[in-house]
Amino acid sequence: MGGMAQWASMEKRLGFLLFYISCSALFFSIFSGRRRVVLAQDLATARPVDVGVILDLESLTGKRSWTSISMALDDFYAAHGDNKTRVVLHLRDSKASAVGAAEAAVDLMKNVHVSCIVGPRTSTEAAFVVHLGDRARVPVVAFSATSPALRSPFFVRATPSDSVQVPAIAALVRHFAWRQVVLVYTDSEYGTGVVPSLIDALQDAYVRVPYRAVIPAAASDDDLDRELRRLKDMPARVFVVHALPDLGIRIFRLATELGMMTAGYVWIATGGISDVLEMVDKMPMSGIIGVRSYVNRSKEVLNFTNRFRWRFQRDYPAAQVANPSTIQLRAYDTVWAVATAAKKLDPSLMRSSIDRTAQSGNVSTDLGRLGVSKTGEALLHAILRTRFQGLTGDFLLVDGQLQPSALEIVNVDGGKLITIGFWTPEEGGTLKQQLNSTNDTDVLNSVVWPGSQTDVPRGWEIPTNGKRLRIGVPLKHGFDQFVKVETDPTTNQTHVSGYCIDVFEAVMHRLPYPVAFDYIPAVNSDESYDNLVYQVYSKNFDAVVGDTTILANRTHFVDFTMPYAESGVSMVVSVEKNNSTGMWIFLQPLTPDLWWAIFAVFVLTGFMLWMIERRNIEEFPGTPFQQLGTVFYYVFSIAFFAHAERLTSNLSRFAVIVFSFVVLVLTSSYTASLTSTLTVRQLQPTVTNVDQLLATGAFVGHQDGSYVVGMLERMGIHASKLRNYSTSDQYADALAKGSARGGVDAVFDEIPYLKLFLYQHPDDFTMVGPTYKTDGFGFVFPQGSPLVPDISRAILNATEARELALIESKWFGFPKNSTSKSSGSSSSSLALHDFAGLFVITGVVSAAALIIFLARFIYVERNGLQEAASTETTLWRKTVALLKHYHDVEEPPSCPTSKRDENGALGGDQIPATGSQSPESVSNHSLFSAASGEEGASSSELNSPMAESREAR
Repeated sequence: MGGMAQWASMEKRLGFLLFYISCSALFFSIFSGRRRVVLAQDLATARPVDVGVILDLESLTGKRSWTSISMALDDFYAAHGDNKTRVVLHLRDSKASAVGAAEAAVDLMKNVHVSCIVGPRTSTEAAFVVHLGDRARVPVVAFSATSPALRSPFFVRATPSDSVQVPAIAALVRHFAWRQVVLVYTDSEYGTGVVPSLIDALQDAYVRVPYRAVIPAAASDDDLDRELRRLKDMPARVFVVHALPDLGIRIFRLATELGMMTAGYVWIATGGISDVLEMVDKMPMSGIIGVRSYVNRSKEVLNFTNRFRWRFQRDYPAAQVANPSTIQLRAYDTVWAVATAAKKLDPSLMRSSIDRTAQSGNVSTDLGRLGVSKTGEALLHAILRTRFQGLTGDFLLVDGQLQPSALEIVNVDGGKLITIGFWTPEEGGTLKQQLNSTNDTDVLNSVVWPGSQTDVPRGWEIPTNGKRLRIGVPLKHGFDQFVKVETDPTTNQTHVSGYCIDVFEAVMHRLPYPVAFDYIPAVNSDESYDNLVYQVYSKNFDAVVGDTTILANRTHFVDFTMPYAESGVSMVVSVEKNNSTGMWIFLQPLTPDLWWAIFAVFVLTGFMLWMIERRNIEEFPGTPFQQLGTVFYYVFSIAFFAHAERLTSNLSRFAVIVFSFVVLVLTSSYTASLTSTLTVRQLQPTVTNVDQLLATGAFVGHQDGSYVVGMLERMGIHASKLRNYSTSDQYADALAKGSARGGVDAVFDEIPYLKLFLYQHPDDFTMVGPTYKTDGFGFVFPQGSPLVPDISRAILNATEARELALIESKWFGFPKNSTSKSSGSSSSSLALHDFAGLFVITGVVSAAALIIFLARFIYVERNGLQEAASTETTLWRKTVALLKHYHDVEEPPSCPTSKRDENGALGGDQIPATGSQSPESVSNHSLFSAASGEEGASSSELNSPMAESREAR
């Protein structure tokens, strides 16, 4: 019973649920039916706005676009009631040709009288339709024609232009530090429209475009295969492909078959291909980078995607169902914009939309009688003012073009499409990992490159087709230490050696990849190195290795590596002996300011000794002139011999010790400098400058094939005065003969050759005159060669590792920084700054000794000084009285004095009493007394001349 009751209860609930569902369905049916009736009534009363749609209905993209357009119109009128106008679509097939698109446009304008045309799909087709729309004043709104060349007052581009991608592609190339890019594009309105701006942007990023592969729009697989093989033989490995999706996918498939989707290659696809990458079945393009407009996958886009798949399967049951691409989203927004603009039109304009005369004949092809649309201009203005939030983002037209907010950079990884970053136009363009981030500028997520590589390709490779680089080397007849070419007479094999060759091979071994090359001697290269360099420009050589100087005029045709040897141009001349020295030669070792400084130090030291020791040295007393002469004699003689007089003050002793050290240093330096001057002056150059050569009309020598010839002619030396030589021995012979005997007076050449010449002939020649700087020796490569930066980097590494210095020492026998013997017509004189420290020391010591002595004297004689100054009234008289008191004081109390006994031995110190003393008392304490201070002066001393002089005073 319980089970039956439970079953009855469930049966009642089920019945109630079925009743509720039935009522709901009936209500929804009534409501929706009523809405459809209302909408149908609104549309029936609204005036139609005829809009033409031109698509390639044979292609899958055309069919998918038509589905999207139809859905847009249905969704718009389902969301907007009470319409006074309504858009009526008229579909035409372009048959995938510009002619078919033009025929469709003429039909729509003449027979249907459309107020607007949506489409066509490609830029080539749109170019014809836009021209017709201009004449009939019918706006043409394109959602996939992206060529920047398309411009017209009645053309509206409802998609970003291809030019928007240009700075993003340039930023991408610059981010990965690629220096060469090959453009691959179709020979059509779409392909060529963006090329000029793309090349300009790449050049602004210091990126060369060595080759442009122009692909016919109707190219066969054989055509593509032939062009791809040509690209494979080139060193550049970065390719930017700008083509329509169908052609682009074919290029990538054939590149995969040719092995061009492997490690080292880089493929960048523009928006035309990137927009449809999700639709490619089993993408054979792993590693490709794509640049396209960013579309946020919002809820609205996901909802539209689900409805699109159902609608497309219903309309085209036999076609493969796939998610809508960006093209379909643009088509949806375009029709929504047209419907929004049509809603704003005045219905009265729809009564007669075309002004035209009577037609006759086949009006569908009569271009001369298209008429002029009355509603086209009004509809155009309404479209340009339309703004809304569409599936692809903010629909905003500026100057008739849709403005994108950002570009998305995607990477194909094993059949999946991964976003690796974004490019935004802020601050001139910025790469970002995340769209709304501000801290990750110029940063991208990791990229999977062709061949499943994660390391960034360097962008170029030596072609792997067995080709070896042809390296031209100069065939020299002299200075073979630089480049030496030898041929084995038995095997006829050529062997190349020399300094330049060793440097080149050392640098090539430092490259991170192998490079195969062969040396090819350049015949007649010694006639002109300019011709040798030009052989690279003419593609007879892939490079030139040798003693080739980097010159500005040569860089117009070729590229040089950074210099591996310093250079410059100078002059070598003969030297002759010159025994004349001149009467003032002894003054040359020291500069005038140094002579005056020595004199000042001597005067200061003498004054210090006179002040401290004037009472203790027998030679100091006498008349002022006698005392002045004694001071100078005493001080100047310190440099040559010792004195019998002994200094009694420690202050003067210390000062004289420092002064003697200074004199010793100065004497030694003077002697060395004078010896050097006398030695060097014996060898004098026969010529000192170019002006002397021009004045005498002397002959000048140079090396065979050197650019120095042009430099000499620019200096004013006539070509008839120039003689060429090949070897260093010929240089020596010509200089030894001189111009008068069939030789030359000077030889001009580059520094490395002259250093070698002077190293081999060190005694009879010297380098004189200024050095005319050049950029040095470098290796020559074709312009844009990717080897140049890598070899330059390897030269730096070899230089820092001292490898190049060892090679130079091996071939020339002298260190890299050695310098040749200069003329030395006058040796450099010793200057004041060379001894400034010594002068400061001795000056400070002498001044300090004098100051200490005077301070102690003033302290001890303060009473006498006050008494002497108090008797006078004027400052001058006071000064004279103070000096007289100092002069009259016999023994400065600050300095202990030594008495001599009658045997000449030193006695005890005498300290005079404080205060002033009379002349008589002063004379009784003579320093030269033989008796002690207490006993007074001896009779013999009193009768001496010194005593008499003191008595006279």
